[in-house]
Amino acid sequence: MSTNVIQCESIIPKKIKNLINKHSSNDSSIVNIIFLLKNELNIDATFDKDIIKSYERDYSNIAGKAEALVRPSNDTECAICLYISQKFKIPLTISAGRTNLNGSATPMEGIVLSTEKMISPKVKVDLNNNTAISPVGIQLESLRNEIQFKTQKKLYYPVDPTSRNDAMVGGTLSCNASGFVPGEQGATRFWVYGLEIILPNGYKVSFKRDQYVSKNGFFIFNFGNDNLKMKVPTYKRPKIKNASGPYSNENGKIDLVDLIIGSEGIFGFINSVIFKLKKQPDDFLDIFFTLKSENDAVNFYHYINNYFSGDLSKITALEYFGHNCINYMNNKDVLFKSSSFEVGIYLQVPLYNTNSFDQVENWYNILDKSKCNIDMNNIFYLNDLRDWEMFFQARHSIPENALKKTKKYDTVSILTDTIVPSKNFNNFLEYTHQILKNAKIEYLLFGHLGDCHLHFHLIPKPDQVYNAKKIYQKIVRKTNSFAGVYSAEHGTGKRKRQDFLECFGESAVKQIRDAKKILDPNLLLNRGNVFN
Repeated sequence: MSTNVIQCESIIPKKIKNLINKHSSNDSSIVNIIFLLKNELNIDATFDKDIIKSYERDYSNIAGKAEALVRPSNDTECAICLYISQKFKIPLTISAGRTNLNGSATPMEGIVLSTEKMISPKVKVDLNNNTAISPVGIQLESLRNEIQFKTQKKLYYPVDPTSRNDAMVGGTLSCNASGFVPGEQGATRFWVYGLEIILPNGYKVSFKRDQYVSKNGFFIFNFGNDNLKMKVPTYKRPKIKNASGPYSNENGKIDLVDLIIGSEGIFGFINSVIFKLKKQPDDFLDIFFTLKSENDAVNFYHYINNYFSGDLSKITALEYFGHNCINYMNNKDVLFKSSSFEVGIYLQVPLYNTNSFDQVENWYNILDKSKCNIDMNNIFYLNDLRDWEMFFQARHSIPENALKKTKKYDTVSILTDTIVPSKNFNNFLEYTHQILKNAKIEYLLFGHLGDCHLHFHLIPKPDQVYNAKKIYQKIVRKTNSFAGVYSAEHGTGKRKRQDFLECFGESAVKQIRDAKKILDPNLLLNRGNVFN
């Protein structure tokens, strides 16, 4: 039976709270905070600029700054750091793997809380319920491998972003990361069964899906003698693959799990997670094939979508290598045998009660019947290890070589993360190609064809940067007009706050700000994420 009254647990000893309160009333300087943390509470803390410098940027490369760094080793120390932030009114930014592309881990002031020294419990797998309890301070690929090992490859965690070797579990939860698997099952939120979070005031909440659900548009946080009432966001949210800010529901009914996933740390620190797991397929069939044009690739998307009756979760990848990719791809002469075939598709099919060799002929016939101008004489079945490694290297060489070109120009890369419903996909692509070609800005196009979620990667020359940024905003606005969103997998962070505002409006910003202020009155935790 669900309730909207959330029971919160105090985990900071009373004597420590009294000590913190005493210090905060006397001196709120950074020097005093570091002295308190380091000398009286034995928590790793420093204001050494040389140490802090490496924590001031994430993969977004947005310039940040911080006055101090804390590195707690457990949940109680983490709660103490959050509580100190509130009592001293010092902004605090959570930093983990720093692989985010939008600056959510970039501090703009105050304290950085790094999770690198958090003592991580081992991954625990429950074979009876097909779930796994995971710490958040480990790499996603480590989690996936651990689950495979502990279940003897009977179960696996399906979310498969490109950055899984670098991204931390906590980061994927913060932005609702997704990857190659099309549809709802490709995103993190679908697989989260339970969470443990530490709120800005240092209280802890442990809960599972369906345990806490808002009622009449509200959650009530119970802190013993004090209750706080939060109104949940109700702005309209497109029902497509979506990583654009906190979850919302026009009817005011939200599971607490859904509110936290994708909220980019503005409501609290995620300490651990329970994931649902999926039965491991007996095998996968990995196919790469080339087509003559982008129209053929889009037609193939519609064809395969109809083949599976609109349920593309039955495949585990439908990736597109489009405009200009061939010029940035290593091994292109192997994969693209003919110059008349300019684009490519990678398709992965999970196999149950069969093997890849038995399915080769079947899928050859499926591809042939598509009538999509596929090069049927050069289909790569990537189940040979050497072929797979060759393709894997080719796939990852595209962004690497694009980055080299950016550095050569001494300019910036601009990458879209937009998504639109399938009915608007063709028109959106046509519009975006046209404005980029008119501007004569070099660009590539690749991404997740199975979700109509493709990345336009702009590589402007120095004198084109201003115009490229204006064109990016035009693309975002066109996405909005086509009932899409600006971010399908990378989140909002600090870089795309304007995109959130343009997509959802000032009312949505106010709703999120008001919800956050219930738990964080001075907007100190992960300040600047999602809204300014």
